[in-house]
Amino acid sequence: MASLGVEAEQEPLLGHSIPGSREWDIIETEEHYKSRWRSIRILYLTMFLSSVGFSIVIMSIWPYLQKIDHTADASFLGWVIASFSLGQMVASPIFGLWSNYRPRKEPLTVSIFISVAANCLYAYVQVPASHNKYYMLVARGLVGFGAGNVAVIRSYIAGATSLQERTSSMANTSACQALGFILGPEHRVDDSGRQCKNINFEEASTDEVQVPQGNIDQVAVVATNVLFFVILFIFALFETIVTPLTMDMYAWTREQAVLYDGIILAALGVEAVIIFMGIKLLSKKVGERAILLGGLIVVWVGFFILLPWGHQFPKIQWEDLHNNSIPNTTFGEIIITLWKIPREDHNEGPTGCPVEQAWCLYTPMIHLAQFLTSAVLIGIGYPSCNVMSYTLYSKILGPKPQGVYMGWLTASGSAARILGPVFISQVYAAWGPRWAFSLVCGMVVLAITLLGVVYRRLIAFSVRHGRIQE
Repeated sequence: MASLGVEAEQEPLLGHSIPGSREWDIIETEEHYKSRWRSIRILYLTMFLSSVGFSIVIMSIWPYLQKIDHTADASFLGWVIASFSLGQMVASPIFGLWSNYRPRKEPLTVSIFISVAANCLYAYVQVPASHNKYYMLVARGLVGFGAGNVAVIRSYIAGATSLQERTSSMANTSACQALGFILGPEHRVDDSGRQCKNINFEEASTDEVQVPQGNIDQVAVVATNVLFFVILFIFALFETIVTPLTMDMYAWTREQAVLYDGIILAALGVEAVIIFMGIKLLSKKVGERAILLGGLIVVWVGFFILLPWGHQFPKIQWEDLHNNSIPNTTFGEIIITLWKIPREDHNEGPTGCPVEQAWCLYTPMIHLAQFLTSAVLIGIGYPSCNVMSYTLYSKILGPKPQGVYMGWLTASGSAARILGPVFISQVYAAWGPRWAFSLVCGMVVLAITLLGVVYRRLIAFSVRHGRIQE
């Protein structure tokens, strides 16, 4: 019985084939079809629950940090937030490499246990008598380390789906992730899949692996990583700046900003789910590369609309002005309003654009219609670019094991989520929205140019080596 189990584990998902042949004439049994899709749906659920957990915790980090350690300041908040992405950036290549040489259920199981242990540590960081903020820093870093399993999940889904199924599966994965981010904050107030052989990769035996002939296009791989970094960078900075921008431009109180911006971001999440579903149909007609290009153009238009125009200026906040110098504002102090839950009574402080930010005196305001239009366009472009970059990347890699490559892609996204908020907070505080969003527009133009240069190289591995027609 044990030998039968080993043989079943080694049995290729779709039967025997000859890698490198013009066509792989493979017939999939009904049992194997149900098995691989059961595993894929379990991973959908894993992504959803991971996103729910992240979005619940992220909204309460600042008040929790203040409660457990009164010595923690806003600058330390920035380190706590960044520690998650740092942990994920380190773990993604490690888990990816692990999944290439061992059954994928091993890194998935270990990462889930790390996440559970890290969240338990996070729940009890108030127990030690001192240094509580450092325990929180470690806990969030370990949670991020556990979240490095995203690379394994993406590579598993890429390996367990055909080229025809790939775009739809990647869109479903992103939709589950988006739903988690939508539903998670609603609870703020008051798995592993079994090992499934790669549908595109044949294992002849435990000792000999038949590697498909042909090399991966490394130029396309690097270009896709750069494009993915830019996409995540742009959306991370947009999420970061929403609350400070609306409070400065429209003189919203903290309570109003949390409420209204929360509604806007939730609406963008719903919009993203609709886009993910529509992409599955649209990609069959126009292709993934065209959708990626169109998404970047839409994002550029969104940020261009966000540039300040006209002769109307924001309300200036003169109260509580102690000196005429511009303070050395830290990353944490700028983004603090994104996570801060008002703890005082309803007597709000002064509202408007702080006079300490010198640009408030000469930069025109961004009208609410501008902001909402921009948000809608970015909400269309970002999910389109996100899912297409993952889909194209997996197709470029082809039938070879993708764990390490997916790890590097996830790591590039984690780096973008670290650097994006730092970039926008510093530029916005020093020079204002005109310079900040102009630089973002310039970055998107460079990304579009890069995509144009490598456009013909962003094709599936099988198409590149002439096994199937594009």
